[in-house]
Amino acid sequence: MFAQIKYLYTADEVRRLDRLAIEKLNVSEFELMQRAGQAAFAALQRRWPRARNITVLCGKGNNAGDGYIIAHQAHTNNLRVKIVYLCDIDQLQGAAREAVELCIQNNIPMQPFDPGIECKSDILVDALLGTGLRGEVDEEYRIAIECMNNSGLPILAVDLPSGLIADSGTVAGVAVKANLTVTFIGCKRGFFTGEGMNYCGEVLLAHLDIPNELLHSIEPQVDLLYLKPLKKLLPKRSRTAHKGYFGAVLVVGGDYGMPGSVRMAAEAAARVGAGLVTVATRPEHVAIVSGARPELMCYGVNNAQELKPLLARATMVVVGPGLGRGAWGKELLTTVFQSDKPKLIDADGLNLLSGNNMPNGNWILTPHPGEAGRLLEMSSQDVQQDRYGAIQKIVDIYGGVCVLKGAGTLVCGGEWNRIGACAAGNPGMASGGMGDLLSGIIAGLVAQGIDLSSAARMGVLLHAKAADLAALDGGERGLLATDLMVHLRKLVNNEV
Repeated sequence: MFAQIKYLYTADEVRRLDRLAIEKLNVSEFELMQRAGQAAFAALQRRWPRARNITVLCGKGNNAGDGYIIAHQAHTNNLRVKIVYLCDIDQLQGAAREAVELCIQNNIPMQPFDPGIECKSDILVDALLGTGLRGEVDEEYRIAIECMNNSGLPILAVDLPSGLIADSGTVAGVAVKANLTVTFIGCKRGFFTGEGMNYCGEVLLAHLDIPNELLHSIEPQVDLLYLKPLKKLLPKRSRTAHKGYFGAVLVVGGDYGMPGSVRMAAEAAARVGAGLVTVATRPEHVAIVSGARPELMCYGVNNAQELKPLLARATMVVVGPGLGRGAWGKELLTTVFQSDKPKLIDADGLNLLSGNNMPNGNWILTPHPGEAGRLLEMSSQDVQQDRYGAIQKIVDIYGGVCVLKGAGTLVCGGEWNRIGACAAGNPGMASGGMGDLLSGIIAGLVAQGIDLSSAARMGVLLHAKAADLAALDGGERGLLATDLMVHLRKLVNNEV
């Protein structure tokens, strides 16, 4: 009944698939609604098998219709169910009206929403607002959503949490915080980036028995990333291999006070399998970097001339971690830009790049929302309002591949014709050095011969999954970037 989520769709794309199903499969709108309600109720029983009291909050339109079907399913299965409605049932039309009539015929209790309503229930079902929401949630629905969120009860969201914008993952003023979201036909792309990660809980997809050939008739623009298929790009190593087979990464940065940035990026590159890793940093930091990780080759560079011989030997360059924004950092960055080597630009490298329209097809940019905003000359809030649009604009302007970091990291550009979204990771990653680690991971993969876009996708997943494993070891709070190192090595060697 539930399918693996491979692609992410806009609300409009899902509506088009819905219409195609009705037109080409000779399926009525009410039949699809019944399938949706049955799937959601099956998910409810699977997640909360001991639940006996169900309260379904219904709004308007087909999302409400799904809720009425769920209520009927609960009633048919001898559960105690109550419907609380915010839209007068006489205003419902089409399939939603048929669903209401089904509940009326079975004498299922219904009552209008009242903020003071006493809710004795095991589960709340959110069927208030669907994908057609425009603007902010209005007052009555806002109050109902807040009552649900403050109830302390588990919540099942039907198709999407009410108040969440399906395409962007932003919140229309207020949104339901669901424990489980059951979505239909195609998974909405806002679920796995931005605020969507905070509101959906577990996500299940029900295709509603629509055949794959019809689902594939609309080409999605977003993939949900999985590590297993990408790991095929890291073949088993030959017994006669030597370090020269696996590339040479050069990490440039580490201005005064920031040697840790280049050290972490460099070790991450080594941990995912780069053959040789070199650091170019302030001369005063050589002992610090080499002492902490003697396998790294570390050189002090004062200027561009001292950097050039190191660039000549590299197969992949990382520039930006701890680079600073002073004259030293600008000189080294300019020298890296002049090189034709594939490169990854991060941190201060991005800040120095901002405002310079110099597109390059042979680089990876890894901004967080603030850096992305500077690249696009907008606020980080504007970036977060449309993360998919922002990453596409960065690639359009600057070329190459972009990794837009944050909850639900996105990857765009290069060999792949779709944006990739990462559902892995956890809040423990909100700590210093995590971005430096990601830069090194991606660079280490490129050094081993993987194309830029595939390396970015794999690197994002390795980074996030290593953080999830580290959080399992000791929790999210207090998670350090270096805690991921041991898990990175396991992930690039073990089956996933």
